[in-house]
Amino acid sequence: MRIRTQPTTSIATSDERRILVRGQDLVQDLIGQVSFTEMFLLQLTGKRPPKAHVRILDAVLTTLMEHGITPSVIASRLIYHSAPDALQASVAAGLLGVGSTFIGTMEGCAADLEEVLSAPEGMGERAYAIVQRYRNSGKPVHGFGHPLHKPDDPRAACLLAIAENEGVEGRHIAALRVLATQVDEIYGHHITINATGASAALLGEINIPQKIMRGVAVVSRSAGLVGHIWEESQNPSAAFIWQTVDEAIPFKAQD
Repeated sequence: MRIRTQPTTSIATSDERRILVRGQDLVQDLIGQVSFTEMFLLQLTGKRPPKAHVRILDAVLTTLMEHGITPSVIASRLIYHSAPDALQASVAAGLLGVGSTFIGTMEGCAADLEEVLSAPEGMGERAYAIVQRYRNSGKPVHGFGHPLHKPDDPRAACLLAIAENEGVEGRHIAALRVLATQVDEIYGHHITINATGASAALLGEINIPQKIMRGVAVVSRSAGLVGHIWEESQNPSAAFIWQTVDEAIPFKAQD
């Protein structure tokens, strides 16, 4: 007979009198007592976070919330145009665009930073190998470069300054700077650390696991997409986007 292990959860439980989240009474200890960012960290880690960690995560969430009329925003607006009665579908459509090309690139950068940190006596050599691997593959280095913000992404500079002011340990930030040095050397010109690169380093400093960093972007972008959907309901653009694309892409008969 197969023996099944009984699964458990350490996140929440409730009875007729109380709701407990990570051992904290939701009504007595949390509602009105902690911010959303503090609650998010408690949910993830099971512990009340230090103020520095709250400030850093809050800065990352603020940074990632809005990026203008991106593919994810366009998807949300078009789905809202198609199904205005299902706001959640519009948000979900936009969140499907949080991937390895847009926003989610901090997940890839975080993996590179972990690889650099795995060679404490030779971070420069390991960083060189990582960047050379990207160069040989013809792919952009995760967390570096921006089509608009040159020579440097102002968001990255702001995030790194906040981390410095909060006095975090700095291992992941140090690894990011080592990686940046090798990026400039191998490509022969300066390539900025972008917002997702800085975000990856900051989230590493507050012990957010690399495998769920994209989830931080999902939380942040959800709020941003709700804002775009509200604007779409008041000042529609989806029909214009649809018509523009329809007119710009001509039909061509298959040979």
